[in-house]
Amino acid sequence: MVTFKGSEVTLKGKEINVGDNAPEVDLVAGDLSVKSVGGASGKFQVINVVPSLDTGVCAMQTRKFNEKAATLPNTEVFVVSLDLPFAQGRFCTTEGIKNVVALSDFKEKAFGEAYGVLLGSSPLAGLLSRAVFVVNPEGKVVYKELVAEITTEPNYEAALASLK
Repeated sequence: MVTFKGSEVTLKGKEINVGDNAPEVDLVAGDLSVKSVGGASGKFQVINVVPSLDTGVCAMQTRKFNEKAATLPNTEVFVVSLDLPFAQGRFCTTEGIKNVVALSDFKEKAFGEAYGVLLGSSPLAGLLSRAVFVVNPEGKVVYKELVAEITTEPNYEAALASLK
């Protein structure tokens, strides 16, 4: 169950679990190019999902993964939100985010649907729920956390431990 400020929310899309193949989804990068996440990439992928980089908890989550990403071998770290690529770019520049690739799902909400994290009800309906997925080099989900209360941070240590 996922809540927002204590009230239960519904999630839309297909639920993805540990052991599943991670769907490959095209997202929009800051330069408006297309970048895929999920699927077999030959590297670990940490897919850090946030409702909006324009909130304190989302910003903190991205900064913490940015710090950790610098020390992770054979790993790409992404932050996925529905923020426009321009806003993501401003955030990353202002915050000095250099080790996390910001990607937007604004066009089709394909990531939200494919990973089952699109908020269907709540004051944040239409945005993405807070979550972390870790995908191994072969494209399998090896870690998943749907953060139970959207306004709180994920378990960074558990996510990073799944990379070993």
